[in-house]
Amino acid sequence: MSSHREAPEIAKDPVADNTDLYAFVSPDAPDKVTIIANFIPLQSPFGGPNFFEFGDDVWYAIHITNGGSATTDITYRFHFSTHVRNKNTFLYNTGPIANIKDPNWNRPQFYRVVRRLGKSNWKLLAKGLRVPPVNVGPRSTPDYEHFTQQAVHDIGDGVKVFAGQRTDAFFADLGSIFDLGTLRPFEHLHLIPSADAVGQNGLQGLNVHTIAIQIPKKHLTKGGKNPTNPMDANSVIGVWASAYRQRSRVFDEASGSYKGHGSWVQVSRLANPLFNEVIVPVGQKDEWNASLPHNDKEYAPRVLHPELGTLLPVLYPGVFPKLKAYTKPRVDLAAVLLTGIPAGVVKGFQNTTGPTQADLLRLNMAIPPASKPNRFGLIGGDAAGFPNGRRLGDDIVAIELRAIAGVTIPLVDPSFTPDAAAALLTDGTHNTNNKQLKHFPYIGNPRGGYQTTPAGKPTS
Repeated sequence: MSSHREAPEIAKDPVADNTDLYAFVSPDAPDKVTIIANFIPLQSPFGGPNFFEFGDDVWYAIHITNGGSATTDITYRFHFSTHVRNKNTFLYNTGPIANIKDPNWNRPQFYRVVRRLGKSNWKLLAKGLRVPPVNVGPRSTPDYEHFTQQAVHDIGDGVKVFAGQRTDAFFADLGSIFDLGTLRPFEHLHLIPSADAVGQNGLQGLNVHTIAIQIPKKHLTKGGKNPTNPMDANSVIGVWASAYRQRSRVFDEASGSYKGHGSWVQVSRLANPLFNEVIVPVGQKDEWNASLPHNDKEYAPRVLHPELGTLLPVLYPGVFPKLKAYTKPRVDLAAVLLTGIPAGVVKGFQNTTGPTQADLLRLNMAIPPASKPNRFGLIGGDAAGFPNGRRLGDDIVAIELRAIAGVTIPLVDPSFTPDAAAALLTDGTHNTNNKQLKHFPYIGNPRGGYQTTPAGKPTS
């Protein structure tokens, strides 16, 4: 869900699989933007002895567009390398890891960060940066918070970076939603009814690997100025993340590992949550992952006539008669997902990136952080939340369900009145993983292998 295992081929390559992308004005540093790109989905914390780690053979990238063409204007790329200290032990750590430089950690990872402006040459910003160990347990990785602090690196010009394992901030009832679109709080209304129940967060207890970067706003605007006017087009950026592999991999028998050959190609990308997951049909999902955002006009018909919009009235008979009868193209969804919301739709707000149709996570940097964030973002009256960027606490499943069910149609078609149920849709979940942090990198510390209880007994 969101982008966990969202396409057939990338589901077989989790190390290169984007899971979620977040972009928001930093709440404790409002002159900066934080971008968080997560990879390697559905990590069991007790996944030893070969715990999860970034791929040395993958390029991870964060892209920013600020010129109105949906093409890359700024790219930050992250390259990782793993060092094995002792090849004669099966252990991840040979004793307690006191800090990220501790020799007891047998597989430390390091990375470098490069940046490219437009089509200029790549510039090395930092190298030899350390990744923290995964959260093995209280004996192997005691007081995990200090690993997080040690792994936050200031790389100059006001830019901070972090790369390492984190708790998954996304929450969704995966087991229910993929069982014919069941929403547990409304099961009695389903085509195949049963008793209503409490939503179950399918990401509970699971981790991801995060690349986070905090950048001064003035480094992201086209003119290099700090944005202050929400209605100024230069206040808006578009963001997406991607992963690359070399064109071919050949198994090297001598080393017992795969070696990459050829040029680097994109194998995964992500901007808006659930775009590839829910909008793109299965026959095009792999193609979408390999394509670039400025070519997304071919997917526009799927946005204008979303499959889920036709399924909701079928799965919940009699609940969405107005949605069922609405046959006009969903230009409201096209604005949210493909162009940004233009001025005049929501008073005092816009986040358009121009006419090019592209799946971008759009952020109006002149909108300050909310003092009391609303989990439903813009449709909840909070312009600092999704689809204006995306914060860690935004309830993406509920927001997008409600949008598809019609709550955003009146913004572009005042003659339409949504079904009463549209504004109530939710899968009934909330974040049940570790709490987010108050400071960069914000996303919470990972769940520990020892501390996490395995799933209970199966039910029929």
